[in-house]
Amino acid sequence: MLDTIQYLLGAVFAGLVGFTLGLVGGGGSILAVPLMVYLVGVTNPHVAIGTSALAVAANAATGLLSHARAGTVKWRCGLMYAGAGVLGAFAGSSAGKAVDGQHLLFLFAIVMVAVGILMLRGRRNLGVEGAACNRANASKVLGFGLGTGIFSGFFGIGGGFLIVPGLIASTRMPMINAVGTSLVAVTAFGLATATNYALSGLVDWPLAGVFIAGGVVGGMVGTVVAKRLSDRGTLTTVFAILIFVVAAYMLWKSAAAL
Repeated sequence: MLDTIQYLLGAVFAGLVGFTLGLVGGGGSILAVPLMVYLVGVTNPHVAIGTSALAVAANAATGLLSHARAGTVKWRCGLMYAGAGVLGAFAGSSAGKAVDGQHLLFLFAIVMVAVGILMLRGRRNLGVEGAACNRANASKVLGFGLGTGIFSGFFGIGGGFLIVPGLIASTRMPMINAVGTSLVAVTAFGLATATNYALSGLVDWPLAGVFIAGGVVGGMVGTVVAKRLSDRGTLTTVFAILIFVVAAYMLWKSAAAL
């Protein structure tokens, strides 16, 4: 059982998680899981994963509303990606619960480094204005969605740090549209993963509530900042740097515990 100080820390860190979701459409669980384990004090990594999945899903839904008002969401792409991904998320989360928590965090960090490198390599690609999902790219969008969902469920993450590059790769849409659209899938993936973990009693409901409340405020601020940075391609670099910093910390902490 967590104490009052831990819940207050959770509220502060939740603001950072929400800000990240609003800013780059991902990184919610990348931050939430290690923050819960290493700083808030959740001792069971699986509980941190289940709790963060629920909180990130709720915060992503809030960020999605903000991006929808800004006109940066491509709904058809988001729904196609999310529909395929939810199937993968259920399968992935079932497999993830069977893996040792520290091993899961270590693998999670390695995947993050690989994605960060790919994002930096493509940072000068500003995307195609008006890119959409149609018959020509439907199979690619659904394939990326399914694969991302499996990773999302396995590692217990909302999946934004995979969904954003997946949307860009499958549709060539600009980064700002990928950020807004990704939140459709982040919400769906997070709910699918959280439901699976909750059925196994691996969700701390009070902490989830604290993270949701704090994340709403951070998400609103992040969305405003994202709109201002989108035209300069800065979002991609910010996204990749965030991944590298957190991955390095997770590799250090999880390797020591193996």
